[in-house]
Amino acid sequence: MKAAIEKLVSLLRGEASHELQDYLSTLADDKLTAMITQSALKGKSIGPVIKAIFKGSPISTQVGMERRLLVYKHCVPLCESGDISAEVVSDIIGLLMLEVPHLSGPSLAHLASLIVDAIKGGNMNSGKSLELFPTILTALSAAETVAYNKGELSGNEYKKQLINSLCSSRWDPQCVIHLTSMFRDVPLATEELQFVVEKVLRMFPKLDLQEVPPLVYQLLLLSTKGCKKLVLEGIVRYFNEQDQHQEEEQRDSQSRDVEVQSIPQDQLRHVQGTTILHTVFAVRLDHELGRELLKNIKQSGTGELGQLCPFNVALLLSVARIQRYEEQAFALLKAAILKNFKDKQVQEGSGFVRELVAPCPGVAQAVLDTVRNSVFGWDHVTQGLLQLGFILMDSFGPKPGPFGKVAEATASAGQSPTQQACRLGSRLLLEGFKMHEPIRSEILEQVLNRLVTKTAAPVTHFIELFADIVVSAPVILLDSSSKVMETFDNLSYLPLNTVQGLLKAVQPLLRVSMNMKDALILVLRKAMFSSQLEARKSAVAGFLLLLKNFKVLGNLSSSQASQNISSSQIQVDVHSRYNSAANETFCLEILGSLRRCLSQQADVRLMLYEGFHDVLRRNSQLASSIMQTLLSQLQRYYEPEPDLLPPVKMESCITAQGDAVFLLEPLAHLLSCTTHCLLWHQELQNQSRADEDDDDEEEEEEGGLHEELQAILDSMTRRMIKSELEDFELDKSADFSLSSSVGVKNSIYGLLVSGVYEVLMEYTFHCANYSRSHLEELLELFNRYHRLSEMLKEKCSKGKSSSSKPGRSLLSLGCVGTLLKALFRDSTLSREDGLSVLRSSPEFLSYVVGIALQKVQHLEETGQTDGPDGQNADKAFQHLCDITSVLLWRYLHISPATEESGKKEKGRSISLLCLEGVLRSFRTALQRYPTRLGHFLSAVGAANEEDRQAEENINITEKMDFYIRQFQRALTTLLSGEEEDFNSKEAQVLLSLLSVLSQQLQPSSSQFEQMLTWIVKICKESSFEDTPFCRGLLSLLFSLHWVCKSPVTVLWELSQDIHSQLGDVDQDVEVEKLSHFAVVNMKTAAPTALLVLTQVEKVLDEVDWLIARKRLDSCRDGESSAEAALSARQQDPVEKAVTLQLGTLLTALNELVQTALPPGSYTDTLLKELTRTYSLLTTFTKYYIQLCSSQGRPLPSRFEKLVKLSGSHLTPQCYSLITYIQSGEVESSAKEKKTAKRDEAVATVSAKVLRETKAIPNLIFSIEQYEKFLILLSKKSKVNLMQYMKLSTSRDFRINAAVLETALQESEEATVSQDTEESGEPQKKRRK
Repeated sequence: MKAAIEKLVSLLRGEASHELQDYLSTLADDKLTAMITQSALKGKSIGPVIKAIFKGSPISTQVGMERRLLVYKHCVPLCESGDISAEVVSDIIGLLMLEVPHLSGPSLAHLASLIVDAIKGGNMNSGKSLELFPTILTALSAAETVAYNKGELSGNEYKKQLINSLCSSRWDPQCVIHLTSMFRDVPLATEELQFVVEKVLRMFPKLDLQEVPPLVYQLLLLSTKGCKKLVLEGIVRYFNEQDQHQEEEQRDSQSRDVEVQSIPQDQLRHVQGTTILHTVFAVRLDHELGRELLKNIKQSGTGELGQLCPFNVALLLSVARIQRYEEQAFALLKAAILKNFKDKQVQEGSGFVRELVAPCPGVAQAVLDTVRNSVFGWDHVTQGLLQLGFILMDSFGPKPGPFGKVAEATASAGQSPTQQACRLGSRLLLEGFKMHEPIRSEILEQVLNRLVTKTAAPVTHFIELFADIVVSAPVILLDSSSKVMETFDNLSYLPLNTVQGLLKAVQPLLRVSMNMKDALILVLRKAMFSSQLEARKSAVAGFLLLLKNFKVLGNLSSSQASQNISSSQIQVDVHSRYNSAANETFCLEILGSLRRCLSQQADVRLMLYEGFHDVLRRNSQLASSIMQTLLSQLQRYYEPEPDLLPPVKMESCITAQGDAVFLLEPLAHLLSCTTHCLLWHQELQNQSRADEDDDDEEEEEEGGLHEELQAILDSMTRRMIKSELEDFELDKSADFSLSSSVGVKNSIYGLLVSGVYEVLMEYTFHCANYSRSHLEELLELFNRYHRLSEMLKEKCSKGKSSSSKPGRSLLSLGCVGTLLKALFRDSTLSREDGLSVLRSSPEFLSYVVGIALQKVQHLEETGQTDGPDGQNADKAFQHLCDITSVLLWRYLHISPATEESGKKEKGRSISLLCLEGVLRSFRTALQRYPTRLGHFLSAVGAANEEDRQAEENINITEKMDFYIRQFQRALTTLLSGEEEDFNSKEAQVLLSLLSVLSQQLQPSSSQFEQMLTWIVKICKESSFEDTPFCRGLLSLLFSLHWVCKSPVTVLWELSQDIHSQLGDVDQDVEVEKLSHFAVVNMKTAAPTALLVLTQVEKVLDEVDWLIARKRLDSCRDGESSAEAALSARQQDPVEKAVTLQLGTLLTALNELVQTALPPGSYTDTLLKELTRTYSLLTTFTKYYIQLCSSQGRPLPSRFEKLVKLSGSHLTPQCYSLITYIQSGEVESSAKEKKTAKRDEAVATVSAKVLRETKAIPNLIFSIEQYEKFLILLSKKSKVNLMQYMKLSTSRDFRINAAVLETALQESEEATVSQDTEESGEPQKKRRK
């Protein structure tokens, strides 16, 4: 064998090729292959051997071609065997590739088939010989003809058959990467490339997870040839399925308490991270790939790329690191997130849409999952997450309202899409802060920078984020304390709300960081001496917060000493580090600083008075210092002489600067603060005295303070009762105009005196213990307060410049609740005598209920109230329950109809005020305390504390239904009386209550069904001519309908009723009298038409949303033949529902178009909705044009009927309406007789309005656009849709023959006789 090889090599070097040929002809095939094998194994002379064989095998001879083929057939398995070195394999493949172009067509075909069979048989493990395949296929495609199954094919066609056969067979998972790499060098048509890509994507689940990233890399390189969308979608789909599979396994693990995990989570995340890196690298090299990715994500909802999943989000955030894609990527993510929230809102608000469309996937969860997944080394994603979080918060955070005011964000669950997007950004940053150390400092820095720089815009969302960060990671924040202290330096320049929010958020850090606390105190002291008022107010707010949160523990019972501090969630033993003495010194030092505020402006003093009570409750050991401060301040304005009237020095409470007069001392608030501190501390001392008997000296000192303060308050009460308005220089002749300094002074006096009366009323009631004499004093105080407030109201109503809105009452929420309970529900015999004094005064009863209404309204709007416990959420909730319970009981037991007329205050009875209070209370509970709704419902209906505890676990739906039925009975009773006795205001409040409560019912529940049936019955039977009540009733009907089904049928019936009541645009036509809903009558018909048109707009919005969604779905790749055949036979359910909706809507609009609506907003709104309807019909037509073009689907018969309805019924009536409006018959139709002359001025103005209005041209344009696209659809679908459309009349110049003839007849008759009367009955209109 060795000699044969050497001879073969020597002949190769010789010149005579015929000798080589002759020698090769003497060698048998098996000897030849053995020579090749031996040479390859030795690795020395394999190159010369193969070259010699090729040289001695000329392609011109059959023998030579067969010998060449033999070499290829032997070398390919030899290279795959693994017995020879990689270097030798590389040499062999290189030599074979060089000779491929010399092979004949049949040989190429045979060789290609052999390689394909080897791949199918799994014999291509190393993949080395696959490098030969692209060369073979390239040469094959160039061949003109190739024999195939007893016939002939072109080389290109044969190549296509081979690839198809290869992609249809089973691949060995080990060779998938080699095959994918090999196809990069194969010239492929688009269809062939698609075969290959789809086959590779199908192999993903069969591979080991670690092999997926290199395969993805090869696939992305292959995508440079095309099919980019297919490649990207396949990658995203695979990882999305893996995520879902893992979620299911986790759920199974939790349910079975056994860990089930086919793929370790960390391994999957690392593979995903590597894949994302490969993809980003490919995007950097191939910008077409990046554009394809962004384009498909932009088409949200279409395909795998459009639906955001954790992998998808991470991929996009990584691509955003490439500068050219950054802006576009974040814009896409922002738009996709907002759209997802909006789509969810549409689905949640409409039962009609919910039935047709599957729930939207939660994009918020996908984004948060991306944050959690990024822990596994996804450093390329974290920066993008940080940017996305701040983009969402900056874009969708609260916006400044008019005059820079911020709309108060509600705590209710039903947030708007923008609020949800902002909240998502906040959660994203919070999770990122917890999980990623490298971006913590940047998140903190950016949040604090925004607090400092965004002074014109609201920053409540950033304060909430900062507070969450502090609570969740306080120890981490201590490492960045320098950044927080830098922010403190800017406190003087920040708005007060920002300062309060920031300091409240940072409280937990102050309790564990001495440096931070010292830095803050230094800043606050500087601010106290600032020239800016806002800075001094910020200093007061800061010091008060510190006093609340640094306790001095002393001789208190453990229950009082362990009051919780809501702003702190850190478990730190403060007193082990800072002892009680240090805290006491610290607090007294702050109190010393705060005393300086008592000589500053009224606003600063006011803040101090409003905060002292909370400080005292949290830090009761400061009582003597605080009360001594308040006593010395009060003594400045108190008249000590017991016989002098009035008991206060009013002149000292104001100051003048030039001609301007200002309030210097808010005396009523000072008195209120003093009273509440005194009463609370007395109560606390009584409790302490029962427990302990020490600290006698301190008690004596405090006792002296208490006695002195009580003496002042008692003396002030007696003397205020004796004082007349003239003693305060306030009488009916006094000037209260704000244009003069005297008027301003009198207005300030009036407010101060009324406030003092209110404070003394609360003090007297608290000390009265229900004794008759004390309650008579209270009533005397009220009578003087009432007289003053009535006079101020009267003066304010006369003065146009001043506001008549009353100021907030100084009665505390707790006092109001106790008063209400005493007045209306206290039946204790021992108290009956005293309470009868208060109950005998209707004015006092109305006043207390009115104040309760004011307090609840303030709680609803801001989440807190004035006075003690106003900022304590638990206490406020408890008082709310008490107040609501009493108000509801009072209304249900004494209705407004049964009240005497003497107990009414300007048309609003006490019961009606109670009902309004109940409405406000339920709104407040649902908005501010949604998690405690069950407790609220049980507390409101319970008679006592035992009942409340027994009903704690009651079913919320059942309890809500219980209250709904009570209010239903009240409304039914109201409607059962005569119309003259009907109380419209009460009915409207009841409807508002029913609307609020019904929103809490499940649409699928029997209670909701009962509510809907009842409201329909009321609408059909109630015939009162009261427009506000009718509007409220129908609004409730529509709101219920929207939740469970579409109200288009109701709109149609209402439109018929409106047409029947208002008559036709053609006066000669009598409309058939119909009445589906008795609530629609002559008085309420026109306002109902506006409400109906508003609902029409909502229906159009829903239909527009559905059509847009269907258009996006149809943008996906073509359906399969089976789906297309099914679609041809059966209409899509969404298309069917949309067609039926529009059909019913067109019928309703057809009625309204023929109705003689009053001019102005009614006709303008109708024209606007008609324009919108035709625009939507145009959109629907475009959708069918798209379907006919892409899928060749026939037009559904229902759509043809819709076109017929619009063309033959609605469009002609629209042109009649336009003629009716333009001809001026609007004015004449409302009159029984036509006027002979018209006012020329009115006619001129009407003509000008008609010229300037755009409603009519817009409607005409939308009709013509609709007809234009119908013509296009007719051509595409081969269905003549224009047969249903009537040609429109010329609108530029027209002569209405009927009108002209009538005018001529009138002029002739006028010349003959002026008394001629027309006879004949009007023609009845036939309904279709």
